[in-house]
Amino acid sequence: MAGPTRRQWFQAALPAAALLASCKSVDKGARGSVTVQEFGKLPNGETAQLFILKNRNGIETAITNYGGIIVTLKTYDARGLLADVALGFETLDGYLRPHPYFGAIIGRYGNRIGKARFTLDGVTYTLAKNDGENSLHGGVEGFDKKLWKARTEAGPGSQTLVLSYTSPDGEEGYPGTLQTEVRYTLSDDDSFRIDYLATTDKKTVVNLTNHTYFNLKGQGNGDILDHEIQINASRFTPVDEGLIPTGELRPVEGTPFDFRKPARIGARIDADDEQIRRGRGYDHNFVLDREGEGLSLAARVIEPSTGRGLEVWTTEPGMQFYTGNFLDGSLVGKGGKAYPRRSGFCLETQHFPDSPNQPAFPSTVLEPGKEYRSATVWKFITAQPKK
Repeated sequence: MAGPTRRQWFQAALPAAALLASCKSVDKGARGSVTVQEFGKLPNGETAQLFILKNRNGIETAITNYGGIIVTLKTYDARGLLADVALGFETLDGYLRPHPYFGAIIGRYGNRIGKARFTLDGVTYTLAKNDGENSLHGGVEGFDKKLWKARTEAGPGSQTLVLSYTSPDGEEGYPGTLQTEVRYTLSDDDSFRIDYLATTDKKTVVNLTNHTYFNLKGQGNGDILDHEIQINASRFTPVDEGLIPTGELRPVEGTPFDFRKPARIGARIDADDEQIRRGRGYDHNFVLDREGEGLSLAARVIEPSTGRGLEVWTTEPGMQFYTGNFLDGSLVGKGGKAYPRRSGFCLETQHFPDSPNQPAFPSTVLEPGKEYRSATVWKFITAQPKK
C-alpha cells in the first residue's frame, strides 16, 4: 500500500506532541566554538584528538578522530536542562576495548554482507567473518578503528569537523583504494549534519553510516522503551536466522514494525513474531517512503518525560532501527553508568544490508570517476513533557 506523503506524514505527527519553538533563551551575542584537546594514545603511539563543537544555544558535541566517534552529544529538554544523550566512554581506552560501535563511523560497508562475500564483474571478493558466517560493519578493523585526519572549519552559524581517511586496495577484502571524507556540522538551528563523500580507483561497494546509540532521557538513565517513535516507512526488509535480508520488501501494516503513527518503542518489542524473535527486538532495515531526491524526513523520536526529541532527515533509501538488544550491562560508560539491554537505540541511515548480493535492492556499487555522496541530519527538538 502506498504510504502517506512526506507532508501528510509530518502534519499527522504534530498532535502527538506540541512542539516547542525553543527551550532556552539565547544570548544574541553568543557564538559557536570549537576546542581541541588530546584524547589519548593508541597502541602504536599515535595521538587521538577530541574536538568539541558548541553552537550559540549551548548544544554541544565532542568527537574524536579515532573512528570518527561521537563521544558526547548534549541537548536540551523542554525545561532547558542539558543532558548527554549518546552512549559511550569518557576516555579513549574504553573505545580501544571491544564495544558495540558506540558513536562510530561505519565503513566500508555498514550493516551485514551475507556469508562475507560478494561478486563484482565475475570476481568474488572474500571478506572477514566477524558476525557468524557474515561480515558486519566493514570487518575486523573497519573505519571505526582507524585514526582519521582532521581539520575544522567555521561557517556562518555553524562549526564543522572534517575527517578524511584513505582505505587501501584490499583492506578487509574490499577492492579499490577508497578516498573517504566525513563532515560533521553543528549549526545554530540545533541541527547536526553528517556528510559522506567517497571516491575509488577500482569498482567497489560502499555503504557508510554512523552508529550512535541514543537515550533521550540522558545516557545511562534507564531503558528506551517509553520513547515514542514514528518511522516514515511502509515496508521493511525481513531477515533470516543470521539477520541477512531475504530479499523481500514486506509491508509493515499489521506487523510490530508499523511505526507510521507514533508508538512506544516497547509497545510491541516482545511480540510473538518471527522477525522480532530473530532480532531479539528491533534490528531491521526500514524502507523509507521518500519523495524525490535530497533530504527526506525519516523518523521522529520523543522522550515523553523530558520532552527531548530528535528528527532524522536523510538522502538514504533505508534506515536500520536497532534497540540495543545485545547490550547486557557489562559495559560501564560515562559517569560510571552501566548500559543494560535496550538502554539505547540506533537510527542508522544507509543503503540496505547485503545489497551487493541482492540485485533487486538499490545498488551500493561505486565506479572510478563517480562520487559516493550521502547526507543525514539530526534535528534536535522539544515537546511538552507528559506528566
